[in-house]
Amino acid sequence: GMASPKKAKITFDVMKMLDPHQLKPDSMETERIMNALDETAAKLEMSSLIPHVIDSLDRFADTLGPEITKNLLELQKLSMEMECLLASSGEETTTRTEEQQNRLCFLEQRLKCSVRNVLRLFLANPSLPQALKPKAEVGDSPAEVFVRAFGVFRNLMLERLLTSPVEEEGKTQFVEDISLQIKKHTEAITALQAKLAAAIQTREDEISKKDNIIKDLKTRIQDLAKDSKVSFQRIKEEGDKQQKVELRASQSRRAGLQQDIEQLQRQLSVLVVEHRASELALRKRKCRLEMEIWNWVQKYDTDMAEKQAEYEEVDAAYAEEKAQLSLLTEKHALLLQEYTQIEEERRMLREKEEEALKELITKNRAAARIQALWKGYLVRCLYKPKKKKGKGRKGK
Repeated sequence: GMASPKKAKITFDVMKMLDPHQLKPDSMETERIMNALDETAAKLEMSSLIPHVIDSLDRFADTLGPEITKNLLELQKLSMEMECLLASSGEETTTRTEEQQNRLCFLEQRLKCSVRNVLRLFLANPSLPQALKPKAEVGDSPAEVFVRAFGVFRNLMLERLLTSPVEEEGKTQFVEDISLQIKKHTEAITALQAKLAAAIQTREDEISKKDNIIKDLKTRIQDLAKDSKVSFQRIKEEGDKQQKVELRASQSRRAGLQQDIEQLQRQLSVLVVEHRASELALRKRKCRLEMEIWNWVQKYDTDMAEKQAEYEEVDAAYAEEKAQLSLLTEKHALLLQEYTQIEEERRMLREKEEEALKELITKNRAAARIQALWKGYLVRCLYKPKKKKGKGRKGK
């Protein structure tokens, strides 16, 4: 009698501890992790819808709108390019070239960016995935299997996060105790089955004895029935008296409890009004933050588009300037060769001019000396006879 309530309480506590639906987040970190897992599950569900929506894009065009349709067409184009590139690289027996590897990495980046854009647009329209899911007729695809497996992982993670080491040890000990009890119960059942077989065997022998006892008991029962009528009447009278006393006490207790209920209801009304006002303020703040986040996302997309256009323009100008630079480099090499040849010719001309100038100077000096000698010779020739005449006159 004492063991049954204790065992029932232990079983109830353990089942409550093992049931994931009874677990609730009790810390900010746990709540953040579960919010991240829930957001990932929502994105996975939306991602599983994308292939089916692309296959029936004409049927969903009016529901999706031009912007989402444009992004889905771009995603379809990138997926086809990726499949073609993988098929072409898979047919080759040699390893991929560096150019194919770079192209594959570039296509992977563009494909990831396109998927993120589609998911961002789906998240901006919360009713859109619900409108597409019944129409898409999604079956047990690998994506759906993965989504369900992720849901199981989410529940296991929640249970793991909310289970302390002490509770984990308690679970382990409980499982060990259950296994030990099952073993003991199996042994007890085997022993009881043996006893039951022996009891069945002896029961037939005792039936005859019990028939005689039953006859004696019937006579006693008749006597007891007469005595019980008298006792029943007396007990009924005492019970009526006790019922009246307890009824008066219960009425007074009901009046007190009714007053407590009215007071608690008034307190509940006040708390509900306060909590509703607080909830309204928090909802307004949440809407304002969501609008700010949406504006920042739109601004980011616009800035990235402008940066991409500016990058493409600068890249085109860079390619043009690079081509011009290559052409100018070739021209510069030709001009440098011509300049070197001209400089060499000028140097040779200068050397020839210097040699000619030295030869001219030499000739001028020789001519000057010859002229001086000649002039001296002429002067000597002119004055020499005069001197001879003067001597002759003097001698005379």
